[in-house]
Amino acid sequence: MPELKTTQTSETSETAPETPSGERAARMRTLAILVGMVAVPIVVLDQWSKYYVSARMTLYQSIPVIPHWFDITYTRNPGAAFSMFATLPAYFRVAFLFTLTSAAIVVLLYLIYHNERITLSSFAFTLIMAGALGNLIDRAVRGGLVIDFIRVHYYELNYPVFNVADMAITIGVALVFISTLFARHGESN
Repeated sequence: MPELKTTQTSETSETAPETPSGERAARMRTLAILVGMVAVPIVVLDQWSKYYVSARMTLYQSIPVIPHWFDITYTRNPGAAFSMFATLPAYFRVAFLFTLTSAAIVVLLYLIYHNERITLSSFAFTLIMAGALGNLIDRAVRGGLVIDFIRVHYYELNYPVFNVADMAITIGVALVFISTLFARHGESN
C-alpha cells in the first residue's frame, strides 16, 4: 500500500512540476542584473537628457553639433514613433499610448524573467522595456508629450527627431531580429 502512495505522488509531481527555488533564484538574479545594470541607467540617462535639453533650450531651438549631419533640436512629440497617432484626439491618444506602453512593459518584464541567464534576447527585451519606460514617464509627467532632441540629417533631408529612449527601443528591436536570425540559422544546421 505505501508503494501506491509513492507512485501517485511521483505521477502528480511529474504532471504539475513546481519551479525549483534555484531556478526561480536564477531568474530573479537575471532580472535584477538586467534591470539594475541596463534598464535603470538607460531610463536615468533618458530622463536626465530630456530634462537638460528642456531646461536649457527653447522649443524648436537647434544647436549644430556636426554641421549638416547632427543637431540637438528641442521638440515635443505628442504621438508615438514617427509622430504616429499625433492627429488623434488628445484624450484618446494619451490613454491609448499609456495603456499600450504599460502592457508592453509588463509583457517584457515577463519575458525577461523567464530567462535563467542573460541572453541576447533578454538583453534586447531589457533595452526595449527601458526605452518604453522612459517615454512612458515623459507622457505621464508632460501631459502625453515626449521630448525629442536628437536630429540626424543631411542638409534638409531629415530623419525624425528622437531621444535616448527611442535609441534603446530601436537597438533592442534590431537585437531581437538578430537573435531570431541566429536561432533559425542554428535550427537549420
